[in-house]
Amino acid sequence: MAALMIKAIKGFDMLKKMFINGKWVESESKRTRKIINPFDQSVIAEVAEGDQRDSAKAIKAARAAFDVGVWPNLSGSERANYLYKIHDLILRDHAELARLESLDTGKTIEESRWDMDGIADIFKYYASLAEDDRGYIIDSPFPDTSSKAVLEPVGVCGQISPWNYPLLQASWKMAPALAAGCTIVMKPSEITPLTAIKITELAEEAEFPQGVVNLVLGPGDGVGSELAQSCEVDLISFTGGIETGKLIMKAATSNVKKLALELGGKNPNIIFSDCDIETALDFALNAVFFHAGQICSAGTRLMLEDKIHDKFVAELKKRMEKIKLGSGFDESTEMGPLISKEHREKIESYVTLALNEGAILETGGKRPDDERLNNGFFYLPTLFTGCTADMEIVKEESFGPVITVEKFYSDDEALKLANDTKYGLSAGFWTSSPPRIERFSKALRFGTIWVNDFNVYFAKAPWGGYKQSGTGRELGREGFHEYCEIKHVFENFSNKPINWFGKS
Repeated sequence: MAALMIKAIKGFDMLKKMFINGKWVESESKRTRKIINPFDQSVIAEVAEGDQRDSAKAIKAARAAFDVGVWPNLSGSERANYLYKIHDLILRDHAELARLESLDTGKTIEESRWDMDGIADIFKYYASLAEDDRGYIIDSPFPDTSSKAVLEPVGVCGQISPWNYPLLQASWKMAPALAAGCTIVMKPSEITPLTAIKITELAEEAEFPQGVVNLVLGPGDGVGSELAQSCEVDLISFTGGIETGKLIMKAATSNVKKLALELGGKNPNIIFSDCDIETALDFALNAVFFHAGQICSAGTRLMLEDKIHDKFVAELKKRMEKIKLGSGFDESTEMGPLISKEHREKIESYVTLALNEGAILETGGKRPDDERLNNGFFYLPTLFTGCTADMEIVKEESFGPVITVEKFYSDDEALKLANDTKYGLSAGFWTSSPPRIERFSKALRFGTIWVNDFNVYFAKAPWGGYKQSGTGRELGREGFHEYCEIKHVFENFSNKPINWFGKS
């Protein structure tokens, strides 16, 4: 299947290089990495495998492009034109990009198509922001003076993206940085680099100036660490695991660079008995099983009011057992594989831990029996009940197709349980009560709150977390401002000597 899809992709070859200072180059070490399709472990590409030397070269190119190049000095409208070109090229190559994303990640082709729609919108949105007035007038308290705040690009930006949404997450970083006038060094996950390579090809086709867009390939240890610790990088944006995020924060002290970190979440999905139960059931599935639960905002922590608990669980189990696993290119597939052998083993360890802690396995908890799926990294949709907030399976982000169910008896208990987490990325709740909507919307300590919905994002709305889910925001105007410095410019039109010092 994977080989057939490769042949269908225009211009696809088996060796992909890095893009540094306007040229496609091999790694300094000449090492390469094979990229596999998680559906059947077939090799779909071979890419350059870099190290810190390659990152250093890319940083040097981005530094020169920012310090002495034309890019940061172009008008906002001029930069917007480049982003509009990317938008148009994404739409032109929409089908190819979606196929590459599904080959790389194993997710269903329909999910990848939705991703490409969102990615095109992101470039269009940030192109429009680049055209906006870049500051505002301040009412000066002094006569014959002017005061204004001016937004300027922060400089060279290192951008480290995860494997679960390779191009979507890269676009959340790439588009606002370029709109602001920054130069960038992108580092995709070493196991899912194909669409990042393709978007770089589109940037080359759009004729971005030399050194503005750079792409380095390879592992975090070496390639990513150099971006984090280099004093020539002004900002590091990272989406990924919390422990890696902490290491990046430490490395960033080298020059006190700006940080934008999205470090995942453990996201409660709270169901009250007065909601539309049928819709809540459907979204309890939607909240978790897209991309096999490998979503930082997945609603894997399901919280059910006691009045509906038993019936809701019974129906949820029934529907979960009907979820069809298979190839992402089969239009009837509802859930694809996990990303890798190592990640599946991590999920299995969490399931074993949950059982040891006393959680009740209602369904799943193992690999599928279907022989047609044996070569892929598949894991059955898994449901645990009898869960409590002190269990590791409830506290930690397993990042897979696993739902834990907690029962609550009052609004106060639901609110206390939901906020009892080190994370604070997103939360959703379902109710028809306006007073409850007002109370929970305010009291839940998460960066995004969904009321009678789940897992909604769009370009104009800011995205990011409280607590250990990270710092800074992506998307929205806030995502644009992450890549800006603010400068106050004060001008006096009729200044005269004060004669304070040196009086005789």
